[in-house]
Amino acid sequence: MTAQTHDQAAQTAPAPLTGLRVIELADARTQFCAKLLADMGADVIAVEPPGGSAARRIGPFVDDLPDINRSLHFWYYNTSKRGVTLSLAHAEGRALFARLVAGADVVIDGAAPGALDALGSGFDAFAAAQPALIWAAITPFGQTGPYRDFTMTDLTSMAFGGPMASCGYDDLPGAPPIRPEASHSFHMGGEYAAMGVLIALLERLTSGLGQYLDVSIHEACAATTEGAFPNWEYFRRLVIRQTGRHAAPSTTSRWQFHCADGRDINMIGGGIPRNPRSWPPLLDWMEREGLVDDLREPRYTAIVTQNPYNRGADAAHLAATIGRFVEALPAEEVYRGGQALHMPWAPVRSPDENLDDPHWRDRGFFVEVAHPELGRSVTYPGLPYLFLVSPGRISRRAPLLGEHTYEVYVRELGLTPDELRPLFEQGVV
Repeated sequence: MTAQTHDQAAQTAPAPLTGLRVIELADARTQFCAKLLADMGADVIAVEPPGGSAARRIGPFVDDLPDINRSLHFWYYNTSKRGVTLSLAHAEGRALFARLVAGADVVIDGAAPGALDALGSGFDAFAAAQPALIWAAITPFGQTGPYRDFTMTDLTSMAFGGPMASCGYDDLPGAPPIRPEASHSFHMGGEYAAMGVLIALLERLTSGLGQYLDVSIHEACAATTEGAFPNWEYFRRLVIRQTGRHAAPSTTSRWQFHCADGRDINMIGGGIPRNPRSWPPLLDWMEREGLVDDLREPRYTAIVTQNPYNRGADAAHLAATIGRFVEALPAEEVYRGGQALHMPWAPVRSPDENLDDPHWRDRGFFVEVAHPELGRSVTYPGLPYLFLVSPGRISRRAPLLGEHTYEVYVRELGLTPDELRPLFEQGVV
């Protein structure tokens, strides 16, 4: 099969999770997990309260017009889903929820521990009748333990879970820890939940049985602290925050440099090559620019060829000399020249600069998603992986509030319009 015919076939091939029905009790903690499944082909029905998910009120808003259907935050996290409204505070709502679950393979639940059980709508209410059901509960601290009823936000999760202690700057004495932007803890919990669901689905192929997944965002954060935890656990060393590079037990050479054109470059390891083959051509490049200094001396070659993790004075001088070299050149020249030598150097970009990146354009990363309610399409980040045989894709924009309520409840569950009308009037949907 040629590349062209393969690409054409991929456009119509079913996605990996096609045929999987997922019910999401929509919440800030569940939406990323559900998005990952939806973009890979699962039929995800996001169940929101009649007034809409709180995520709909998070800006910015398209064209700066605040509206529950114009939140860019909600748009991104809810692609490829269908949306219905439902209140579990009403008995009629709980009965309707039971009908939704009856046709589901997976439920993604962001409710507080015990909240659904108290309503008779938790996993135990369905497990006996639906032994193949997979239920993923995503909560701040899990279903058990002394913290299970504690509340949290992304800010407190990142602090209490450990990652924030390693994030910050080293150029200000006593600089505080910095919270990474964009709801990182919810991403961590969502990714672990999605992986857990996929593993449970694989196991179900063998046993035919579903299971309950107890996902703790706190534990997901603690598992995502890179070297901080093992440094303490094995060596009793605390890591220190450093600008634009990994936290470490001791100060390392800086990785970010301000180039001649006013732009910044980030170089892993302070620019010291990790591959010895890159060292001679780097020296030649620096010499052409008249900035090689004394780096041809054998003691610097030994750092690159024998011990790239050397942290002594010679390594510091080596990194500083490379830093002065790159600061004398434009960032793009440094980036292209470094990459040509197989070194992990890259410019620091603002998000909008990536829209015209030729690499991402060639791979089709950014996609146009139709928004009929606006009469135009909107550019979205696409999927971070390519499946050549069963590709995922953004199949639709995020649902308008209650957009698929009639479609799901009447056409699929079998309610009549006369049965649906009083549920709407009573605030059940």
